[in-house]
Amino acid sequence: MSAALQMTAFGLALLSTLFLLLATCTDCWMVNADDSLEVSHKCRGLWRECVTNMQDGVRTCDQYDSILADHPVKIVVTRTLLITADLLAGLALASLLLGLDCIKFLKEEPHVKLKMCYGAGVILGFGSILGLVGSVWYAVDVYVERAMLVSHNIFLGVHYDFGWSCWLGMAGSTGCFVASVLLTCCLY
Repeated sequence: MSAALQMTAFGLALLSTLFLLLATCTDCWMVNADDSLEVSHKCRGLWRECVTNMQDGVRTCDQYDSILADHPVKIVVTRTLLITADLLAGLALASLLLGLDCIKFLKEEPHVKLKMCYGAGVILGFGSILGLVGSVWYAVDVYVERAMLVSHNIFLGVHYDFGWSCWLGMAGSTGCFVASVLLTCCLY
């Protein structure tokens, strides 16, 4: 039972960490939500902004000036939280991999391996909370920005909604949290 639970938690943690990494690196945190009259698809990410022409499929991206430049708070906070979540999830995966019963590392010390799995669950829990806070922070800011424009009857030509990268960050964080619960609560 313990080995099956460990493997389930490891598989979920691995998939969720990949989701978090993809969310951090991809460019579709905000997408344009206008009518179908648009001839281009606009995405804003943490690192750059991309526009895809819907007629010929040509995609052009503009990198943000600098990582250290003055950016909106939502971008800086989300970058920081997601990069930290990625690092913690990677550390937890390494610890969990060494703590699995099927790995021969420290085979004669089962209580040490169990503590490694538990520690990986705690680290994964912290990473998942940071990733979820970063993703939700960004999503709430996008919603508030759009609500402010609508409430003031301002139409700038483009309205943005949550992009698939934002949803991927939320899904990855939630998966890491579930894996953390499996490792910390159910393993003992």
